[in-house]
Amino acid sequence: MDLVDLITEKRFLGQEFLTWLWYKSEERGGSVNLPERGDVTVIFEKHMLLEYGDGEEREKVICRGLQTELKEARAGLSLAKKPEQARLRLSWNDHEFGVTLTAALFEFRNIRLPKTVDRSDEGDGPEHLEARLLERIALFELLSSLVLDLFAVFIDLRASPQKWPQELTRIRAWIAEGSQHLTH
Repeated sequence: MDLVDLITEKRFLGQEFLTWLWYKSEERGGSVNLPERGDVTVIFEKHMLLEYGDGEEREKVICRGLQTELKEARAGLSLAKKPEQARLRLSWNDHEFGVTLTAALFEFRNIRLPKTVDRSDEGDGPEHLEARLLERIALFELLSSLVLDLFAVFIDLRASPQKWPQELTRIRAWIAEGSQHLTH
């Protein structure tokens, strides 16, 4: 099996992760508890790309709006549409990140890092440039570790034959609730 076939075969896992993360973000008002890290605030915002169909019949739908306006995207889940890309805002401690996450490749796009020290306050010498660069690298690593920690929680749950059926029942109820709100 070549890499393209493998990605195509396993893309469902990233789509399930985005669906689960969206559900979890609404379950506790945006807070998702990570072991050893505490609560991370996860907010889906502005942009979501849904896919439906298989192979050459695959189609994509873009939904835009604030989290409260993503009702159409949530209702699309009940029509077997799956999230392929979502714009997220993640907050942990004093750090707030923006990232567009793709499901198939787990690719980070349009990354917005937290604000750091103002350049004018710090100077322009080589040591200051190096410090800013190292700080940005550390922030990229923090963002990556937050997403990977969220994914690890999902994988532990998804691989559990005891816990996953219960979680799946709650997710399906959340999806059904979302499609009912669209019709009213």
